[in-house]
Amino acid sequence: MTVSVEPTTAAPDREETAQALRPHAEHAFAAELAALAAQDDRPRPARWKLSPWAVATYLLGGTLPDGTVITPKYVGPRRIVEVAVTTLATDRALLLLGVPGTAKTWVSEHLAAAVSGDSTLLVQGTAGTPEEAIRYGWNYAQLLAHGPSRGALVPSPVMRAMAEGMTARVEELTRIPADVQDTLITILSEKTLPIPELGEEVQAVRGFNLIATANDRDRGVNELSSALRRRFNTVVLPLPESADAEVDIVTRRVEQLGRSLDLPAAPDGIDEIRRVVTVFRELRDGITADGRTKLKSPSGTLSTAEAISVVTNGLALATHFGDGVLRPGDVAAGILGAVVRDPAADRVIWQEYLETVVRERAGWTDFYRACREVSA
Repeated sequence: MTVSVEPTTAAPDREETAQALRPHAEHAFAAELAALAAQDDRPRPARWKLSPWAVATYLLGGTLPDGTVITPKYVGPRRIVEVAVTTLATDRALLLLGVPGTAKTWVSEHLAAAVSGDSTLLVQGTAGTPEEAIRYGWNYAQLLAHGPSRGALVPSPVMRAMAEGMTARVEELTRIPADVQDTLITILSEKTLPIPELGEEVQAVRGFNLIATANDRDRGVNELSSALRRRFNTVVLPLPESADAEVDIVTRRVEQLGRSLDLPAAPDGIDEIRRVVTVFRELRDGITADGRTKLKSPSGTLSTAEAISVVTNGLALATHFGDGVLRPGDVAAGILGAVVRDPAADRVIWQEYLETVVRERAGWTDFYRACREVSA
């Protein structure tokens, strides 16, 4: 016997969405998704809101025949996005793997929004994530009053996605204890979730799939079993290939975040963005951009996401405590906080970089002074 699961998520009204600090992708980019759906005449898998081509266009950006501009959500190799989208159109689950800050969560959210129109069927992986978060739980008041029943069952996001033919998301899969991870094996292989207490099961309907993300730095924390890994098609999200690509990513996201925080666009902010990206890339790669000087890399990841955070915070400083122009002093403290994670080892690496690279670089005198001031 199969058990039905009633949909429980109601779409928020426009006022709620407008007040949200960070609207879900399907609300923030509703106009783009609607425009794509209206002009999408390609075959769509069962219960998909868009065709695979339109999903890829939504993520990578483009211009539709009617002139509608679709903004890029992911800046990177097209083939990576195509493989990810194609995986979701099969019976294989998708594992997005990469170092911190490579937009795994961002890509996961937008894929779910474009495919299912709902990115909220989410399980956040932590060391304390219980099995119930993936399978199902119980309303204990109902359970004590009436015993195991459909009314007492509390479906997990994964169970709801199976019953409704939607895309579920599991964030930070390798942070979840190994025995809880393996709860996914039957779900992904048999497309069935047994409910032995009721003598029933939930069978996944067409359209169901699952996107998981995992962090390269977490290998060895709770490594995936070979049985579970075989159920996934793994797509590795790389760091941006070039400085220009990374500057483009940071600029776009800072503009989006700035609008949500009512921060004005910073005049000439691109110069400081490029400076932040340059510092992060050089320390991350262990060599200067011109290839002449080898550097020691600090313990932090210095990811694109951290660069976005540094610039956004700098923009807030310039807006609230400056003249609105993003300057070296607005980003210096943020860079110091991102680089110096280990006060002993990282501070030495940072000071060496300041004195051997930043101090000698033409046009970076103000930046050098600002960094020296916050580093003192």
